[in-house]
Amino acid sequence: MHSRRIRRMAAALAASLCLLALPAVAQQGGRPPQPVTVMTIHSGPVALTDVLPGRAVAFRKAEVRPQVDGLIQHRLFDEGARVEAGQQLYQIDPETYRATLNEARADVAKAKATYALNLKKLRRYESLLQTQAASQQAYDDAKAAADEARAAVAAAQARVETAAIDLERTTLTAPISGVIGRSDVTEGALVTANQGTPLATITVLDPIHVDLTQSSTRLLNMRHKIATGTVEATADAPVTLLLNARGDRYAHPGTLQFTEVLVDSSTSSVTLRAVFPNPDQVLLPGMFVRAEVSQGRIADGVLIPQKAVQRTPNGSPFVWIADEADAVARRSVVIERAVDDDWLVTGGVVDGDRVVLEGFQKIAQGAKVVPQPVDQAPDSAAPAAAPQN
Repeated sequence: MHSRRIRRMAAALAASLCLLALPAVAQQGGRPPQPVTVMTIHSGPVALTDVLPGRAVAFRKAEVRPQVDGLIQHRLFDEGARVEAGQQLYQIDPETYRATLNEARADVAKAKATYALNLKKLRRYESLLQTQAASQQAYDDAKAAADEARAAVAAAQARVETAAIDLERTTLTAPISGVIGRSDVTEGALVTANQGTPLATITVLDPIHVDLTQSSTRLLNMRHKIATGTVEATADAPVTLLLNARGDRYAHPGTLQFTEVLVDSSTSSVTLRAVFPNPDQVLLPGMFVRAEVSQGRIADGVLIPQKAVQRTPNGSPFVWIADEADAVARRSVVIERAVDDDWLVTGGVVDGDRVVLEGFQKIAQGAKVVPQPVDQAPDSAAPAAAPQN
């Protein structure tokens, strides 16, 4: 019995020694290399694009106002239709102005008759003065009367021209071609010259302007980078419009025309004006839009997917780099701005580096990994297969 007790104690001791040896064996083997998804980055030209808010503005707009007083006899257009420059829009009662023109023409005839009479008298006094049959004073009076009569003819002719202009202005025509809006008056309405309320408004919709707003600070920073050679200027870069919150793109690209020279003191922003074709009249004056504007280009920029960039507790960005020995290292990066779903990085990485995109939750500084190129890695977002019963 004593010998059996000794054998049981020996067996228990051996089992305990085996259990103590298991952690040591595991520690000697170490954690196997973790699979990670990597992407090899390459430098290249990157356009610096800003998304700016803006509003559509009519390319041209003309308000139709009367230049003479009178009653509207006819409205000769359909509201909302297209009108051409010179097309008649309204007819103001012309009878009073026609009578004024006839009266002015009669005054011209009267003035001409008076001038002819005074001119004949002047010529007679010229003959009499040569024979000293008339005094110099009589001749001077005749000459002054002739000159006054000639001036009266010129004044009467000017009144004829004024009356003719007023008569012509009773016919209101379109100053520009475009789409005419609603009419604020109807037949029988009394209008006055140069009144404050327009009769109608004509708008040119194709092409159309879009006024964009940009921070003056950001504009100055971009100009400084262009001046120092950090960023290349892009001339005549197309402007793309985003029509709604979904990001639907307008079919026709536009061009940037100019940048306003004044800064809005209330918003510290400047206005950029772009022009767009608008053949289908999709854009209407007052419509809110957003625009992608390319204002420069970096010749050797590096784009890294945003999901690859991590942050330290103090907010500093860094990425994990897999070296040639398949060991990972943490590297700080300098982020310039977001470009779609990427970060534009201007420091910390170089062309050819392999950046870890997925799997960095289980890696540490200097750890070995199994890099899988992003185009060969399994789709981590794909749903797992359901277990079979």
